[in-house]
Amino acid sequence: MTAKRAHFDLEAEVRDLAARRDIADAAARYMRGLDRLDPVLQRSAFHDDAVVDCGLMKGTADEFVDFAQGFLGDMGGSHHMLGQSRIAIDGDAASGEWYFQAWHSTRGEDGSPRDLFIAGRYLDDYACREGEWRIVRRLLVTDWSIDDPGSLDFLATSGVVRGGRRGEDPSQQRFQELTSH
Repeated sequence: MTAKRAHFDLEAEVRDLAARRDIADAAARYMRGLDRLDPVLQRSAFHDDAVVDCGLMKGTADEFVDFAQGFLGDMGGSHHMLGQSRIAIDGDAASGEWYFQAWHSTRGEDGSPRDLFIAGRYLDDYACREGEWRIVRRLLVTDWSIDDPGSLDFLATSGVVRGGRRGEDPSQQRFQELTSH
């Protein structure tokens, strides 16, 4: 008894893997743009006709980036992390779900530091246009949040390299050096 082997299409597999890589890169550009307060990088994750609904606002990609940069810019810092994802690709269109966790450095009414953690999922639709996979629709679903008293004491320790924003992060100069060659 012989098992019939399914036809393996290497070219289709490579296209699928490249699409997943490019979609993941768009997701990473989005997150990095949030944390480094880099609106150009964040905007590069979206096609021009994209629509974003984050619950606090719904609008075009440009409107959302302006909103997010202002909202996060008023905070002391943020750190967004992507978790597992599921992506379904159908030609030049795809849909996906990304889990995320995000920390935000905020201040209480009395000025004391607070740690706001939000976790949820991005429900996305993507399109490949002119060879570029980007987001065309995003819905942010919040699964849980915690708002706790925070402390910045450790960050005052001598020798701690601190993340920065608006071009002040050590990785931004390092990345520019790597890509300028």
